[in-house]
Amino acid sequence: RYEVGVSMMEIYNEQVRDLLTQDFPKGGLSIRQHPTSGYFYPQGLRVVPVGSYTDIEHRISEGTQNRTIAATNMNATSSRAHTLVTIYFDQFIKDVHGDTKKTSVINLVDLAGSERNSSTGATGDRLKESTNINKSLSTLGNVISALADISSGTKRKIVVPYRESVLTKLLQNALGGNSKTVMIAALSPADVNFDETLGTLRFADRVKRIKNTVVVNENPMEKLVRGLKEENDRLKLLIDTGKYNLQLEIQPGMTNQDIELMRKEMEEEIRSQIQENQQILQNSKTSWDLKLKQAQSNDKQSSIPLDKKIPCLANLNEDPMLSYVICHCLNTDEITIGNRNSTICFNGLNILEHHAIIRRVNSTSHELIPGESGSKIKVNGYNLNGATKLQHKDRILFGASHVYVYLNVLNEKESAEDLPAVITWEFAQKEIAKAKGYSLGNNLTVEQEEIQEKILSLLPLLSEINAISEELNKYRVFETVLMPISSWVGVVVKGSKIMIKMKNLLNQNVWYWDDVKFVNRSFIIKEHYQKFLDGDEEILYIAKEDDPFWEPVEDLLLGTANVFLQSLAYSLDFADEICIVDYKGLEQGRLSINLCPCSPNGKVLNEEHFVEQPEELLDKSYSFKIFMRFIEINDERYNKGLRIRYKVFNELEFSETNVICRHTVCANIKQSRIITIPNVDNNWLDFFENGCIIFQILAVQEESKPDTGLLKMTTRDLKKIEQKQDNTNLLPVNHSNSTLPGDSKLKSELTLLHRKYTRLEQKEKRIQQLCREWETSHDYHKFYKTLSAIAFSSGTKLKTTTAAWDEHYRKLALKQRRESHVGRLGARRSSHGSVVNNSVHISSANITDINQNVSQTHNQSSLSVSNFDGRSASVQQKLSQQESVNDLPMTNPKPTNKFIHTNSTTKPEKMGSEKSSTSCTIQ
Repeated sequence: RYEVGVSMMEIYNEQVRDLLTQDFPKGGLSIRQHPTSGYFYPQGLRVVPVGSYTDIEHRISEGTQNRTIAATNMNATSSRAHTLVTIYFDQFIKDVHGDTKKTSVINLVDLAGSERNSSTGATGDRLKESTNINKSLSTLGNVISALADISSGTKRKIVVPYRESVLTKLLQNALGGNSKTVMIAALSPADVNFDETLGTLRFADRVKRIKNTVVVNENPMEKLVRGLKEENDRLKLLIDTGKYNLQLEIQPGMTNQDIELMRKEMEEEIRSQIQENQQILQNSKTSWDLKLKQAQSNDKQSSIPLDKKIPCLANLNEDPMLSYVICHCLNTDEITIGNRNSTICFNGLNILEHHAIIRRVNSTSHELIPGESGSKIKVNGYNLNGATKLQHKDRILFGASHVYVYLNVLNEKESAEDLPAVITWEFAQKEIAKAKGYSLGNNLTVEQEEIQEKILSLLPLLSEINAISEELNKYRVFETVLMPISSWVGVVVKGSKIMIKMKNLLNQNVWYWDDVKFVNRSFIIKEHYQKFLDGDEEILYIAKEDDPFWEPVEDLLLGTANVFLQSLAYSLDFADEICIVDYKGLEQGRLSINLCPCSPNGKVLNEEHFVEQPEELLDKSYSFKIFMRFIEINDERYNKGLRIRYKVFNELEFSETNVICRHTVCANIKQSRIITIPNVDNNWLDFFENGCIIFQILAVQEESKPDTGLLKMTTRDLKKIEQKQDNTNLLPVNHSNSTLPGDSKLKSELTLLHRKYTRLEQKEKRIQQLCREWETSHDYHKFYKTLSAIAFSSGTKLKTTTAAWDEHYRKLALKQRRESHVGRLGARRSSHGSVVNNSVHISSANITDINQNVSQTHNQSSLSVSNFDGRSASVQQKLSQQESVNDLPMTNPKPTNKFIHTNSTTKPEKMGSEKSSTSCTIQ
């Protein structure tokens, strides 16, 4: 006769779990070593009798289902565990000497993939799951190498390190014992996995070199039973006498307490061995037919009745292979859901005793009702606050992690038309994210798709960690924020990154973690929570350094102020109050900044150094000063102090101010810094024209004692208060926080344009004044040269201010009018008046010719002189009718109306000169 049995277990974080039962003992199954054979085995592992290949497939499906339940209940994440399916085949042969048993064991092992910390981003906190996976595979590799060396004869006395991991302990007999081993290696054709593929092939090559000697496992049943009874009697005698031969195990330096602990462990080992032997004896007395019948009667099969007209709830899992594995049929009028004494029992976070009720409305529909106040249920992404009628393919989230889809082919026509044919975990998570305010589109860039995928993967984990925080009353709340990379690193970088914001509800302190740190920390949090579920209440009173929810106080990034540098490219200063904006784009305060060109010793340069083209600065030394004058913030919570830090261009380290704004929300900073560039290149010019300096404003946080009234409240109560105060906890994916920084950039550009316009306006007035000064001169070459020098000048050496020229012409006109008045009086007394009149006539005729020539010269130089034209003698005579020039404006931005003509070819007088050349002036 033949007997076949199946067992299925997984190894996760060095703990063994039986997947053919839903009872998971604290710490997993214990690993024992058989005293006779020396092999290791998991104590209490269930071996289920099977009668066909179909039964074996069904048991594997059952183990997968139980693994899904364990993962859903958050006992552990089983997707990266080693899975071991063992098939036991026993043949019983009866002869004249009695029954003989031949045993064969088939081990089917599915190894978890190797975790590369560099590729997965597992930095910072040590990811325990990844560490244990790599530990098991590394130990397995060492065992394979040792066995290969022994088989090849190179090293005969090497010790095979089976004991270094649970995986190698359980596979000891399969690898180097009485067995035949086949390894199937999975390879990847991708070039990025070249090293992994090569390593796998080398590993398989070492496995191929192992040579095992196979011997048939044949034992007479009578001898086997007798040996088990004798062994049990010997072990019981050891317990009764207490003679455990501890001297062989005692190490130097061990205390009496250590020795007593060792004695208890050895006694427990012996008792477990007695229990195991007793179980084998009991099974040997039970007939095979009876054992198979009992296994079949205890079999609770769960299959999805998609092809039947029976409504049901089917599970959704992140692993597609684990979706639609669990099915709860809704075949009664009322189905209760809760964590105990319910029709459907869910274990896990935020599941209440009477969580929900599914009630049959009629023969084709059901309604879902919250079981009690505070039940966390979402239907199609939205919170359920009252009874709702369920539609075919509705997505339901119970608590923090139980995601199910309602399947009812009887009302299939009432379901939404835009739903996919098969509802997936990803679809349900997108729906939840959209309901929380995230905008998930289809036509996304590569960066947006990556951000969307990260957010969808983080949302379930965030929900779980927040639920654990409530269960353990840690006064912490977590949420995702989308932060510009430039704001975080302090230099201009395109793109955004996902950060996890952790907030202390007792004192409002805030920390920002990147997603990698949060994921790593979440595994430690879940491990602590599992210990709490196992009854270890000491986990609630651990030191804060060991608490994964605790983090040392650090400065908080309150916001950034972006100062653009276009003015420096033209050697102009810039002064303004810049908005301080946070990651949401909300204004948190204002920072007064002044940027000005200066000498290397800090002396501010005047407008003489203005350049019209930034290229004029190339290959020259250049210095500028950053002067922070004043800061004011809006929120009084951050009055414990502020720090300001920034980087300039390619600096690696931040320049940081001292702590300011202690016990106040505004303060004068008055801190400056001089930046000297030995040689300006195109990179610096690009930085001036397109870059900016990002000033990070950091708020000082302190570990203050919380209010005693808050300590009387639970995390759940404080979280509700927090949500009422702020309804914008989560940001949409396409949120843009560049509105206020964009305004700052526009303001900077407008200021620069205004300054440049003012300079051009001054240049225009200087050209007009030059034309007035040279209108009687016939030296056009010198005039053109002077005019060109002004037109293409960068500084202000050739551009006298309008006010100075107005003052010069006012004094000159006054003197000429006095001389003209004296001349007219003399003419009345003289007989040479006609000569004067002829001189006036000739001068008037020459005016038009000179004006035309100057205009032609001006056109050839491609300059625009707007207010220079030829004036007739009549217009000029009207100007001469003014009785006084005392009312002329001293500083007038508009061109003066005075028209002064000289018949001399000498150069114009200097500004403010009281001398006058010999000339004839027309008033």
